[in-house]
Amino acid sequence: SFLYAAKGLRYAFSTQRNFRIHVGFAFGAFLLGFSLGLSKSDLAIMALTATSVLVVELLNTAIEAVVDLAIGKRFHPLAQVAKDCSAGAVLVASISSLLIAVLLLLPPILNQ
Repeated sequence: SFLYAAKGLRYAFSTQRNFRIHVGFAFGAFLLGFSLGLSKSDLAIMALTATSVLVVELLNTAIEAVVDLAIGKRFHPLAQVAKDCSAGAVLVASISSLLIAVLLLLPPILNQ
């Protein structure tokens, strides 16, 4: 099952531009956090929030794939609702993650 999970991550990273963007921002935030000397608890909070965005992005990709499989090329308003809601979940998680990053990173940046 670990190999299937790795295939899923590889698929998301290679096909989903937003997943790559989220990974890049998370990596950048951690580099900045380490360079600013954030505490272990602050880094843990950043890890949890960044991971939550990646998890929701993976679920969004899975939902889109299942909806596409179920309806094919046809349009169905409920399919659009499912895709829009899963994209909205990614947006909410991303905004939350950004807010937490600002709250954790801005004070040390301003104190330098």
